[in-house]
This record gives sequence, structure tokens and C-alpha cells, in this order.
Amino acid sequence: MCIDVAPEAKRRGMKTIGITSGSYADAVGKDHPARHPSGKNLYEIVDVFVDSHLPLGDAVVEFENFGERVAPTSTLVNSFTINLLVIETVRKLLEKGINPPIWRSANMPGGDEVNKKYFEKYMGRVKHLR
Repeated sequence: MCIDVAPEAKRRGMKTIGITSGSYADAVGKDHPARHPSGKNLYEIVDVFVDSHLPLGDAVVEFENFGERVAPTSTLVNSFTINLLVIETVRKLLEKGINPPIWRSANMPGGDEVNKKYFEKYMGRVKHLR
């Protein structure tokens, strides 16, 4: 479960951020099979909690004479929230005079050349670059 990553990251001295819906998490019973064995919610474990305010069940579109909602919103909302965090982080770093290491799309002209320095710098630390 992804919730297991948070305590392990904290054990390794990292700060943790969790994006989840507090009200959704609280509505799931402590004995529900989807619940973490500790009984805790992600927002109770992480250092910084960003509430995505997703509705219980995640899906949001209802049809007449159909008992199930469709169109889950979590992927869209959580991805958007992550990108907002990136925007704000870059803004704050630039205000402090720090040029953040932002990867350029390899589909952009010069992308591979720009990213080469990051491969060299982080290859030993990020296993997916090997």
C-alpha cells in the first residue's frame, strides 16, 4: 500500500507530504479491508497533509435510474494538486535565488541535452535513471 511509504520515508529522515481526502478517509470504517493494518489514515502519518476534498466514493456523476456514480475525480484532482505544488515550489526557490533542477521534455528541442546534466548528477541516487 502506498501508505506504507510514508512511515518508511520518515524512518529514513525524509519529510512527507500526503494528498488525500480527509473526510473520505474518515468515512471508511477502521475494520474495512481497504484500511491500513495500523488503522491510521495517510493524513495522520505524513508531516504535511494537503486535503483534496474528494467526495466519498470518488465518482461524481449520477444518472437517473442508475445506482452507481461514475467519473472518479481523484486522478485529475491529485495530479492537478501535485502540479500546483511544483509551481509554488519553483516560485519560492526562484525568489530565494535558487535555480531548481527542472527536467525538460525530451520531446522539446534540446531536451536531451538539457537533461544530460541531471542524468550525470543524479544517476547514482535515482535507480530509475540507471
